[in-house]
Amino acid sequence: MTALPRGETPGPSAEDTEDGGLAATGTPADEVTADVSTDDTGEETGTSGEAAAGTGGADEAVTPALSEAEAELAAQRELLERIERRKAEKEGPIPAGTKLSGTAADLLAAVRAVESGEKTGAAFYDSPAAPPAPRRTVQPPAPARPRTTDAARPAQGVSPEAVAAAQAVLAEGGAPESLARPAAQTLGEQAADGLRADPWQLLAVPGVRPEQADGFARALLGAGCGPDDERRTAALVCWLLERAALQGHTALDASVVRAALAERAVTDPDAAVEHAVAEGVVLVFQEGLDPTASTGPDQQDQDEQDGAGERIGDDATAVADGTGEEEQPVPVLLGLDRYALAEESLADGLARLLNACEKGTDWSPAASAAPSPSAAELIRTVATGGLVAHSGGEAARAEPAALIAAANGLGLRAFGATHSVDGRHRLATAVGDPTAAVTLAGLLSGTEGPGRDGEGALALDLLVVLDAPQLDVETAAILVESLADGTRLVLSGDPGVLGSAGAGRVFADVLASRACPQVVSRTPDPGPIGELVSGIGIGELTQVEAPGREVVIVPVRDAGEAVHRTVQLVADSVPRAIGVPSDDTQVITVGHGGSAGTRALNTALKQRLNPGPGRFGGFDPGDRVVHVPAPGRAVPGSVVSADADGLHLECAGVPVVVPQDRVESSVRHSWALSAHQAAGMRWPAVVVVLPGDAAQGLSRPWVYTAFSRGERHLSVVHGVDEALPRAVAEIPAQERTTRLRPLLEALPTPDAAS
Repeated sequence: MTALPRGETPGPSAEDTEDGGLAATGTPADEVTADVSTDDTGEETGTSGEAAAGTGGADEAVTPALSEAEAELAAQRELLERIERRKAEKEGPIPAGTKLSGTAADLLAAVRAVESGEKTGAAFYDSPAAPPAPRRTVQPPAPARPRTTDAARPAQGVSPEAVAAAQAVLAEGGAPESLARPAAQTLGEQAADGLRADPWQLLAVPGVRPEQADGFARALLGAGCGPDDERRTAALVCWLLERAALQGHTALDASVVRAALAERAVTDPDAAVEHAVAEGVVLVFQEGLDPTASTGPDQQDQDEQDGAGERIGDDATAVADGTGEEEQPVPVLLGLDRYALAEESLADGLARLLNACEKGTDWSPAASAAPSPSAAELIRTVATGGLVAHSGGEAARAEPAALIAAANGLGLRAFGATHSVDGRHRLATAVGDPTAAVTLAGLLSGTEGPGRDGEGALALDLLVVLDAPQLDVETAAILVESLADGTRLVLSGDPGVLGSAGAGRVFADVLASRACPQVVSRTPDPGPIGELVSGIGIGELTQVEAPGREVVIVPVRDAGEAVHRTVQLVADSVPRAIGVPSDDTQVITVGHGGSAGTRALNTALKQRLNPGPGRFGGFDPGDRVVHVPAPGRAVPGSVVSADADGLHLECAGVPVVVPQDRVESSVRHSWALSAHQAAGMRWPAVVVVLPGDAAQGLSRPWVYTAFSRGERHLSVVHGVDEALPRAVAEIPAQERTTRLRPLLEALPTPDAAS
């Protein structure tokens, strides 16, 4: 890249008139920096996941009849409930903590001495009780599967009576009454009774924090609650794991959970974890012994008799290494049943597809006619494999497109599913057949694609899932369970981009486990942007030549200047100098908050591009927005109008009505997006904003994702000095704790299976 001295930063002057407000193309690695997103998978994206973030899904989604995958998961949960009932019927329930020994038992005895009054102890809280501060209504997350449009979906069947009863209990405990509906939707019709008996159930409502639930519990229970109340500790364990899921984890090391409990004033974390396991709040897994031998409910019953509680209190379980001299520690993981069941169901389903492939069709003519060597390799690999992983950059998307076209030419029912509507359009163009491209949400809901056969399976022979890194584990489990035996599945994507908004790292685990054939594309991304992004992928921020101003660096001194220069680029410089209109230019920044986050940038861009009073809850006709109907799904659109029914949007040509009470939580302006929201989509021009306060949140996957969203042009509003090259070179993807990889590694190889 050509260096651009800071003193020559183009501004709205004669220099701006000369070069269209764009700096000289390229900069040295030490002149580019980036911003940080701390909540890509949080409230703003509805995520965390899928977060979090992320984009994807169809413009509209409808809830079908219960699918086979959903029915299977429901059956597994019913099994858990039966086991719990069987445990409750046992004679002489075991008092909490009786199986503890050593330090854990001493700590539990000390706590009980304090609670009984035999000894004095520190106060539960350092400050007096205070009701939680009022905040806006928190909406509950919808289940991680396709659902009806918000306008058509009832409030999850919650009756007005249940909401009113919950409201009364919340008011009694000093909690915001606006939580009544989310609480009733989360906890069910008996939410009021449940909250009164166990106030810490309030932690299950999205957005509620432990200190708020503690204040609510103190108001209802008074002196009857304490830091080691088993209701509190069980709720905290569940809350910790749910919060970890927003960061992508499907399980956590038991030592991590215990440390977090200690930070929340729990005096005996070992006893708290033991109680949570005994109550079925969490499941225990000992990875390394046997990837399929999780401590599920049935095994848990036996473990209770064998004193498994003592093992949970240790950092790891010791396993003989075969020499008789040493023992190797095996991590003990804690996880919620929903993610445990999803990962195990997914692993079983992938094994079923891997070993049930029909190989009678002759694919050799199609491979010979492939447009590239990598496409030919992919076709030959799919001909003999029921499960194939394909990796590559943006240009490599042409290879699965060629595979789909070849399979359809052989008379097979082949489809490609993408994470976003934009991805679907690009795939349809590459395949040359609009009917062969669908969104993943549309495929599962039945609004797009072939529909289902008489047995409930998707009526297809080959499915290629593009944007595979955006697959969360629950969606992947439902998808795989929807595929019939003999169906070929190809997971295709770029390993360098950000992961899913939801829990899990499906694509990365499949690649790491090497459980199936893998095809790595040899097709490079073209042009200066492709060269820049390819270097980032291997940890190098290289200089690139950009004679057509494909890559432009705009240094800034502070966040205020970053916002000003971004507005100038989108509204004037890029359209004039590059020829890309404002409507086709996307701004990407690290986070939603801060002086140069998506909120600040969207406010400034609206004032310049579509000024108005915001008479529809802050929105005006023509506003560019993103609709987040469910966690991990961000659907671009524009505002049309508003009436008593709600806010009327147009998303990719499809009308969508968002009810008034959902507008605040599910609709955002979208001239500026986070990188998680932008994943899976591309625009002719992209402006990446990297203010100085975002340096600590930068990582190689974030930079890779943001920089690769532009097709023709990339402007980098740079204000983080050395942080960008350091992030690219030294900060890889954040590790996620999952169980899918060891489950897949335990599968027999295709050769062994045959």
